[in-house]
Parts: sequence; C-alpha cells; structure tokens
Amino acid sequence: MQLFYAPDILATNILPEDESYHCVKVLRMGRGEIIHIIDGRGTLYEARLTMPDTRRAQVEIISETQGFGNHPYNLHVAIAPTKNIDRFEWFVEKAVEIGIDTITPILCRFSERKVIKHERIEKIALSAAKQSLKARVPQIRHLTDFDKFVVNSCGQECFIAHCYDTPKDSFVNVCKPRKNIVIMIGPEGDFSTQEVEFALKNGYRAISLSMSRLRTETAGIVAVDTVAILNMK
Repeated sequence: MQLFYAPDILATNILPEDESYHCVKVLRMGRGEIIHIIDGRGTLYEARLTMPDTRRAQVEIISETQGFGNHPYNLHVAIAPTKNIDRFEWFVEKAVEIGIDTITPILCRFSERKVIKHERIEKIALSAAKQSLKARVPQIRHLTDFDKFVVNSCGQECFIAHCYDTPKDSFVNVCKPRKNIVIMIGPEGDFSTQEVEFALKNGYRAISLSMSRLRTETAGIVAVDTVAILNMK
C-alpha cells in the first residue's frame, strides 16, 4: 500500500504539491485509480483520483478508517541529539517505524549537539510513518532544556535511563502496558548527576535498559522496542 500525506484532505480534496507530483509524475497514477491518504492525525482515507495534476491532484473520498496503525499506549521519548546527526536521524526513523507518539530533543549539561534542523526531523518522521503504514505521524517537538522538560512532564509514568552505579530498576520489569509513558535518554556523556537527582525529585524513576552500556540512539531504540513488545501481550 502506498500512502500519501494530506493533512487538510477533507477540506480541500487536493493533495499537496509534493504528493501530487509523486502520485502523478513518479508513480504515473491516472484518473480513476484508487489511492490511500493519511492526515497525520490517525485517519486513513481511501480515495479515487479524479484529476491527475502534478501540482494539485484532486481526489474523491470513498471511505475513511480512524485509528489506522495505532498502538494501545502513548510513548514520549525525550532524547539528547547525538554529535553525529545521522545517528539521531536513524533513531527517529526507526522509533517511528516501531511505534512512538512524541519525540522531544533535549539539551543537557553534557550535550555535544545544541542545534538541529527541526523541519528535516519532521520530514524523516513523516516518511517513516508512511513507510510503516501508520496514519498518525508522531509529534516532533523543538529542542528543549532538560530542566524545563522535566518540570513540564510530571504526573505521568516517567523514567530516566542513566549509567551511574546507583539503584535502578530494570525497565522491562517496571514498564506497564497501555500507559502514558515518558522516557528520558541522555547524551553520549550521559546525564550529569545533578540532572539525575533533579529528575528523581520531580517524580521520575531511574531505570536500566540493558546489561550493556549503550549508545544514545541504541538506548532510545531499546526503550521504544521494549514498550512495543510489552504491549503485544
């Protein structure tokens, strides 16, 4: 199934220019052919191509399926972007494929990357959602300071993964299915001890994701995959 993205499709019945070009010019789809469209908010539309224009392809909506590709949990990962931006982009792509709802890049004391191209990360998330047949596109938030994120995310199932030799729970043992979950993953140099203490004082729970020391992007994927697997039961 080939998915096209059109957030305002119900109001306009027109595909955006880039999606119109891909549909008509690249895939050579013609009048009367059936296509599938997502609005990024969880609804899949089956539609008929009525005017195959490369800039403003028009469609007729035939049916809609709400909650297409949804999962029974809400997962928000706050993660420090890696020095090598390719690794962070890889994390975003794979996390979306597995199943995630929100990604917040966070700025920590030991962060080596302090700038990201937000629009590029959004495009990667959209592409991964389409490729993995999901009608909901995860929200990519702007780079946020560690303290600000911690304070604003209290009151949920909140976890912070770190490598210090202090008491931690195994995430696989404490993660509960069908919950709203927030997980924080630090930079290559880990969170500072002050950041860990601040998170714990604000309701976070310290966790271990593996018996091995993991790269930032690997830790993020392990966290996302653990939540997905525990929700398959």
